[in-house]
Amino acid sequence: MELHLNRVDYTQVGVTSQKTMKLLPPLGKKATQKVAIADHDGILTCFGMKKGEAVPVFKTLPGQKIARMDLGGAVGTPQEKIFVCSGSQVRGFTKKGKQFLTFEANLTENINAMHVCGSDLFVCASYIYNHYLDCKDQDYFLSGDKINDVIYLSSENLARPFPILACQDRVLRVLQGSELAYGIEVPGPPSVLELYNKDGGDEILYGTADGKIGVVQIGDQTSSVKWEIDNEKKKGGILCLDTYDIIGDGVNDILVGRDDGTVEVYALDSAGDPTLRFEHVLSESVTSIQGGCVGKESYDEVVTATYTGWVTGLTTEPQRAEVGPGDEVKMSKEMQSKVDALRAELEQLQVKVLQGREQYHQTSQSSTAVSAVPVFSINDKFTLCQDDASYSLTLEVQTAIDNLLLQSDVPIDLLDVDKNSAVVSFSECDSEPNGNFLLATYRCQANTTRLELKVRSIEGQYGTLQAYVTPRLQPKTCQVRQYQIKPLSLHQRIHSIDQDRPMNRLSLVGQFSFAEIHSWVVFCLPEVPEKTPVGESITFYFHNTFLGTQLEATYCKGEGHFKSDNISTISILSDVLSKEATKRKINLNISYEINDESVSHTLRMIHPKLEYQLLLARKVQLIDALKELEVHEGNADFLIPEYRSILDESANLLEEYKKQPAHLERLYGMITDLFIDKFKFKGQNVKTRVSSLLEILDNYDLNSLLDFFNDV
Repeated sequence: MELHLNRVDYTQVGVTSQKTMKLLPPLGKKATQKVAIADHDGILTCFGMKKGEAVPVFKTLPGQKIARMDLGGAVGTPQEKIFVCSGSQVRGFTKKGKQFLTFEANLTENINAMHVCGSDLFVCASYIYNHYLDCKDQDYFLSGDKINDVIYLSSENLARPFPILACQDRVLRVLQGSELAYGIEVPGPPSVLELYNKDGGDEILYGTADGKIGVVQIGDQTSSVKWEIDNEKKKGGILCLDTYDIIGDGVNDILVGRDDGTVEVYALDSAGDPTLRFEHVLSESVTSIQGGCVGKESYDEVVTATYTGWVTGLTTEPQRAEVGPGDEVKMSKEMQSKVDALRAELEQLQVKVLQGREQYHQTSQSSTAVSAVPVFSINDKFTLCQDDASYSLTLEVQTAIDNLLLQSDVPIDLLDVDKNSAVVSFSECDSEPNGNFLLATYRCQANTTRLELKVRSIEGQYGTLQAYVTPRLQPKTCQVRQYQIKPLSLHQRIHSIDQDRPMNRLSLVGQFSFAEIHSWVVFCLPEVPEKTPVGESITFYFHNTFLGTQLEATYCKGEGHFKSDNISTISILSDVLSKEATKRKINLNISYEINDESVSHTLRMIHPKLEYQLLLARKVQLIDALKELEVHEGNADFLIPEYRSILDESANLLEEYKKQPAHLERLYGMITDLFIDKFKFKGQNVKTRVSSLLEILDNYDLNSLLDFFNDV
């Protein structure tokens, strides 16, 4: 069954956070629903549709930024009470806008996740979970990593209800009171949770920050994954989810909103597997998504809220009439009055803009003129992408972006992004005295509010990437955002490592506290929680997204142990940790255990990547010559099949080569570092032999390379 949905824009409020828009329950079976939405201005707005116009039901006064919204009510009754959280405070409103609850959670941090179920209130700050029953403290839990979302699962299949936390370390934590019952490992950092069946059931729907979706069946002691959808097309991360039967086949469909503006509808096939049935791309990130009926009775729709506050419906109601040749399209009176109202509103806005410009011009000429800097919000995300070992930098502004300046004091490569239509220009940098390795300017096209960039760093070289964002506002203003490039920037957290690999070990002993060594690990590696872990010791596992090598970090007060199958990783850690300890005037006793077998193991891991890149480079070098031969001879029939295939695939080969600048140089650099580091731990300086190593790489053969490493 084909699904056709048509876009309708309803209204716009201020900048919104994740999960801050809900549809109130309908009064009748086919009746339209009211929409409640909260924004960063602290305003809670509730509106309904009447004759195609958004009519306000109520609107609260401005206040502190609203971070989350949920609907609640007595169990078994319509969930039509609106709960919002601002800072550490939770407020409750009736469907008519009367405030009936103000509850101070007494948290030291702002609430960033909330769930309401009957008399139970669940709130989470960055690492703290609290459960209140009738506004009285019940349970408390301190999480090992940042909490992104919380949900409460109550089912006849379970002996007791379970609160579930979505945590940044790729774990769903299932709680029992104030204790951890068990953890569920998921393939990415979970960013949002929803009940798979709102009428009861033991299944949880989750979405991850790297764009994966899955359903987990929760049991009293264990869980099982029913299905997962991988993010093969590299779409944005999941910000919101909902379940609703939009197709009308009696089975709930899955509604998905992503941070790149993609809205998706997945339906379950006869085997119970999800299939993509509808996709639509909005121009900004989708912060909330709900299924229901808003615009017109009996027409179901997917209602979305975006970062800049647009409430949009994707409705099953037909929006245009099909006519034959020579026939006239007759516009209904309702549509005609709507068009007339829009024209009148547009004319009024144009007059207001002209008056505002004139007033601003007159004020600026005055001797007492005061220029106020316009304030604007930026929604930014800097994340490591596992698939291509690069960092994705996403910047979203509530108004159009004029230009973006990138500056880095560490060597990084800018990679091509298909979605990015901005024009980039590079400035020459003097890296020696000023520490500038990159200066790039992106000039954006009109009405660009979201920009996505990709950069790739070099492990061992660390510093700061700065983004200067200038919007199309008068007077001109700019905001700067800073992003840390860490020493082991291409490492990503995992749940376990392969213990059978040949490992090198680094051990530190000294007069340092648990908090101090944890701060050093945070400085060196991404995806480590800022807060010092609970307990006396901690173990983290990582893998290098570029090479596939692994790292284990175990440390406690006065002691730290690191092991990796890559000598270069151990060398970087040794250098950085020594430097950090020296800054704090702490003496370290450092010892190493070097396994020579790990070198050939690492070279074999690099081998397929290096071989592929060398072959790609050779093919690209041949393309121009082969094209000249083809032009000269009139066709390419005389070429051997290998050369003909290079010509046929020339566009794809050039595109792939362009997308991976300096890829070959990176691999050469890693092999060179491995060579230097191997002998550094033996007390030998082999930098004079690097030129011989590069000659072998230019005429690459794995066995010759292994022999060279062993013969020195």
